[in-house]
Amino acid sequence: MTRTIRKSVGIIGLGIIGRRIADHLRHQGLSVFVWNRTPRPVPNFVGSPAELAQTCNYLQIFVSDDDALMRMIQTISMSLTPRHIVIAHPTVSPDTMREAAALVERRGARLVEAPFTGSKLGAEKGQLVYYVSGDEAAVNEVRPLLQASSKAIVDIGAIGDASIIKIATNMVTAASVQGAAEAMAIVHYSGIPLEKFADALKQNSSNSGTLDLKVPRIISADFEPHFSVKHMLKDMQIANRMGRHFDLDLTVAGATRDRLLDEARQGRGDDDYSSIARRFLPFVQTPEMAEPEPAPPEEQPVAEERPKPADLETPRQTEPEPEETTTPPETPSNGDSEPEEAKRGFFSRLLRRTDY
Repeated sequence: MTRTIRKSVGIIGLGIIGRRIADHLRHQGLSVFVWNRTPRPVPNFVGSPAELAQTCNYLQIFVSDDDALMRMIQTISMSLTPRHIVIAHPTVSPDTMREAAALVERRGARLVEAPFTGSKLGAEKGQLVYYVSGDEAAVNEVRPLLQASSKAIVDIGAIGDASIIKIATNMVTAASVQGAAEAMAIVHYSGIPLEKFADALKQNSSNSGTLDLKVPRIISADFEPHFSVKHMLKDMQIANRMGRHFDLDLTVAGATRDRLLDEARQGRGDDDYSSIARRFLPFVQTPEMAEPEPAPPEEQPVAEERPKPADLETPRQTEPEPEETTTPPETPSNGDSEPEEAKRGFFSRLLRRTDY
């Protein structure tokens, strides 16, 4: 028989953030039950989201996008009762969040909207910042749960409003990294070490916590995901749709979306979104992308040795066939072995691009 444990917390989604939130809640002494699409060998892993809803009063949902949120709400809806509060954490369009809240409320339950900022490091340290919207009593009831993994909770307003704020702040975050990547290209091609740029930026009023984290990682080509390309791309697509709704020309958000889309098309959707710097700094490559070292020249036969007739045949040298790629013509391929003059010409053309 399914257990019903009052004041227990259910975590749906054990990705980069969800599993760390579960750890923080356990450290607070709470009963934590979890479910993930791919089973994990973790304590209190249950068989389905519906079982989680039957077990827990509070359900924190960590999924990736609008469709995933709506599927999960529909999955658990028949198990919801007036004792439940659903805490929806994904960054989605405000209309999707309102639709999710309406489904929850039809069952007599309540939904608190709580997207967050801080990504992987913030989750590890319990220093996320939550933007929350919803019924005031429901928000106050779940506040201790959010405090277990946060340094601040910002009350926003009605359902949907927190999603708008999160999208707006991500527009600034993504654009700042895009701008830094372009600035670093100017510095690099001017022959100045990028470390000089990083030092100067630290003393500049335009610096931020984001750039403190991302600029050194770009220089060292460290694109381990803290906030992935695919997730930031999704947020910039939402931003641009909202811009069209208000008849706004979001030039910067559009350009950032396009760069993220380029990365996703190159198969790097799971990399950190700062990998958009590859567009402007082609030398920024992970080891597996680096050009192979040229093979050493073949040894010439020693003069005094008379080679056998069969050895007189010189193998015909052939150029390696270029690798197939789906890269659009204007996007540089990272595995070419062009002559140095051609590379310099390519970089010059890259700096003259005006498609922004």
